[in-house]
Amino acid sequence: MRFLLFAYDYQFFTIDHISESFFYNKLGMGEKIIYPLVKQDLIYKYFNRLTPTTHQAAMFEQSRYNYKVRYALTQKARLLVQRFYRKLEGEEQINV
Repeated sequence: MRFLLFAYDYQFFTIDHISESFFYNKLGMGEKIIYPLVKQDLIYKYFNRLTPTTHQAAMFEQSRYNYKVRYALTQKARLLVQRFYRKLEGEEQINV
């Protein structure tokens, strides 16, 4: 949940960038956080490797072979984070 709250503001992210921002080891970020969340359908591949168009390549300033996979939160994850915030703000009851 902590990672979902952190990544909520990103439209998409790479493992390299998010591991630096989250202050987490790059290898551990993929194996312990990103890949389990992908299996739970909370994160998906926004742009896959080797699939950028010319516009995307220009936007990211990378060649086709340097392109990294970009991940994004699914709608399910965004709704989960929004529900968490509603509970914190007192708009929704917390059931124990």
